[in-house]
Amino acid sequence: MKNRIRVLRADRRWSQAELAARVGVSRNSINSIENGHFDPSLPLAFAIADAFGCMIEEVFERDAPKPSSP
Repeated sequence: MKNRIRVLRADRRWSQAELAARVGVSRNSINSIENGHFDPSLPLAFAIADAFGCMIEEVFERDAPKPSSP
């Protein structure tokens, strides 16, 4: 899943640790999500979007569906 966390954090001048504290997870969790190594749970994705004052679709973009084989 793609995300805009890094850009949104930079706009607000927040560190990963500050965002992590705002949403109640570790800085390592934010780093993993931001770098695309981990997809957040739905409640965490909503918490991140809420922290930025955005809709979830403004923060996260799902990967394109894989074509099905005939």
